[in-house]
Amino acid sequence: MTDFIKPLSKYLPSEAAPIISQWINDTNCRFKVTRSRSSKLGDYRAPFRGSTHQITVNHDLNPYSFLITTIHEFAHLKTWQEHKHLVKPHGLEWKESFKTLMQPFLKLNIFPQEIVYAISSYMSNPAASSCTDLHLYRALKNYDRLDTFIHTVEELPENSIFQLKNGRTFQKKEKLRKRYKCIEIDTNKIYLFHPIAEVTPLNANI
Repeated sequence: MTDFIKPLSKYLPSEAAPIISQWINDTNCRFKVTRSRSSKLGDYRAPFRGSTHQITVNHDLNPYSFLITTIHEFAHLKTWQEHKHLVKPHGLEWKESFKTLMQPFLKLNIFPQEIVYAISSYMSNPAASSCTDLHLYRALKNYDRLDTFIHTVEELPENSIFQLKNGRTFQKKEKLRKRYKCIEIDTNKIYLFHPIAEVTPLNANI
């Protein structure tokens, strides 16, 4: 049995490391800390042609986000073990797995109280990603390392110009239901942005 406690403690709360280390060993999972990916925080891949389970988690998440993302991906693993590909990726079975796996960490009092409240609300109906739950996302963001150049779309005043990591530039317009209408400067095409999409403002005084 390999001891992953020390390396895991670099990325998530040390109290949680023994449990995650045990999960990795029990499932024979290939657990990788990977580069930052703007499209996702973590990923699970089921066994295929002799390979084992694989979970990847972005390296630059704060410890609480890293832990919750890890639990999220192990919930996929647990659901696959019990149901294979016969159920929806974030269906009722996955939601029950997520709630079950979260319990030992709540009992350890690892999370700050504001995150506990947000997790409790989130667990009433867990979503595809913690990022899609605004309350939980905002609570977790309070523990990120501050980057004065990065903001979310919802923080910007209307008509602000902002840029994505890939260099594409947009102008923020009005909110349409749950997302913001934004116009790409180069193409004049309209896109809808999630309120908490991270962007770099180019002309906003915030």
